[in-house]
Amino acid sequence: MISKLLKFKNYRLRTKLIVTYVLLTVIPISLLGYIAYSQYTKSIEEQVGEYIPKLLKQANENIANQVRELREYPDLLYNSDEVVGILRKDAHQSRSALLQDEFTVNTYLTRTFINGSSQDILGVFVISKNRIFHSTKIPYSNFGLVDYSQSYGQDIQLKSNDVFVLPHQTSLRFEGDPPFVLVMKQLTDLENRTDLGTVLVAVNVTFLESVINEMSEEGKADLWMMNQDGRIIYHTDANKIRTIDREFNKYPKINGSFRSTQEDEGRLISLNYMDETGWTLAHSVLARNLTEKTDLVRNATIAIFLVFVAISTLISFLLAWNVSSPLNRLTRMMKRVEKGDFDVDLAIGTTDEIGMLANNFNSMITEIKDLIRENYQIELKQKEAELYALQSQINPHFMYNTLETIAMSVDDDEKETVVEMVTLLGRMLRFSIGNKESVVPISDELLHVKDYLTIQKIRFEEKFDFIIREEIESRNYYTPKFVLQPIVENAVKHALVYGRVTVIEIGVCLVPGTDGTEEISFKVKDNGTGIKEETLADIQQMLASDPMAKRDSHFGLSNVHARIAMNFGSGFGLNISSGHDQGTEVEIKIPVLKNSTEGGQQKLEKN
Repeated sequence: MISKLLKFKNYRLRTKLIVTYVLLTVIPISLLGYIAYSQYTKSIEEQVGEYIPKLLKQANENIANQVRELREYPDLLYNSDEVVGILRKDAHQSRSALLQDEFTVNTYLTRTFINGSSQDILGVFVISKNRIFHSTKIPYSNFGLVDYSQSYGQDIQLKSNDVFVLPHQTSLRFEGDPPFVLVMKQLTDLENRTDLGTVLVAVNVTFLESVINEMSEEGKADLWMMNQDGRIIYHTDANKIRTIDREFNKYPKINGSFRSTQEDEGRLISLNYMDETGWTLAHSVLARNLTEKTDLVRNATIAIFLVFVAISTLISFLLAWNVSSPLNRLTRMMKRVEKGDFDVDLAIGTTDEIGMLANNFNSMITEIKDLIRENYQIELKQKEAELYALQSQINPHFMYNTLETIAMSVDDDEKETVVEMVTLLGRMLRFSIGNKESVVPISDELLHVKDYLTIQKIRFEEKFDFIIREEIESRNYYTPKFVLQPIVENAVKHALVYGRVTVIEIGVCLVPGTDGTEEISFKVKDNGTGIKEETLADIQQMLASDPMAKRDSHFGLSNVHARIAMNFGSGFGLNISSGHDQGTEVEIKIPVLKNSTEGGQQKLEKN
């Protein structure tokens, strides 16, 4: 416990304030809201548990009334004396008489049942003395009952006045597979008390749909009707019709509601049994759905909680911000100073401890800037000495290879080649050691690079070529000396590939800068194999580091980048892009420089 307190002491001030706020405000109010909501949820479940069974009872009464109407459908046959007369006839008649009787009965069935007032009847079938009469609203197939598969055309002795046959008890199917029940009733000749046959009326269970759907809208509930075995006659989920409710045997055999924990979130299940048919109407709703529609109590609790938390959060964050913001600004300023940026000024505007700290920080920065200003001239002298040393460095391998090429040309009596190479090499040496100025015209820098590349082209003959594109008047613009040669040497060294012509492309142009002014862009591009991804990342990380720390490095890229960054700022320097077998492109950006003399001294001017 003590160690945790010690760790808390080391947390940032803003973190401490926020943690304190959470412990003293958010958590207690959240607990209060949770307890209130739990009690509310419990009361909602109790109310629904009492209310839903009443609705189910009313729904079952409505369904029972419709079932009574279904049971009266077969009696419509008694309204036609002609049909009753046909049913009384012996089945053994002539073919034409049988067809005539069939047409008469089928026509009556269509007119009375199919085209009648009820839209729920799918079809009607009459079985009498080896005859089958029928009329259906939609096509059907596999007419037959599982229990009486051998009884077509025979009298079916029913134990009761009428029977409901469910779809799973018969092979009869209608097109589109609509859910239905068969109302099967035996016809009796009222005059002589003999059996006339059996009537089967197929009724779409959509008569249940209107009653059930009215209730299913409440709380996003599931409603279904089952028979005595748990077989689902109708369900709000059509895929479950004709299946068996797996939990049916676990349901209590009384009307009412109970909570099921078969699912993680729990369900409230309500049942009501119908005495008329033995069917059961069931209602199931997720407990969490019962509280989707909140009442005034929960809304008021949540509203008060949110308002209180919002106000306290605002006050807490304002306090934390007022205290920690100056400290964060001081931290950011110190990081900038750490990276070498001394153009900072921390203005707090208060006289408390933080204000005193800011004033001391500003005084310290002022003293450091004075020291830098005093040593600036020394630093400039050092950079000029480094530049002069760089100018004096000519790659020994290049010199050796060039002299060897000249010697070979002398042996081969190639006088013109010897003269050209000696001329180019002499001009390169004069450029390197003859001019002590730190900036030169871009045309001179390009000529120096062109001499170097021409010597390389003579050495490698048709295996090497170069292109120089000037999109500006290069004599009117200036550049720091020796910014291109190290890059070009690097390209020649790493881009040469056996078996194909290596091409070095150099371009110089004006491009828009980030601040709206123009900048000079040098691009050195080769068609070599490119730089490996990890090597390129290392190079870019090296270039992104402090250029002052890299000024003593002999690596050409970092040397050029460091010189440019030290002279013109971190916004200028090198940018390298490369891809596998796509070559490498190095872009050098410098500000637009124009040369002028003042008092016999060279002076750089930025446009």
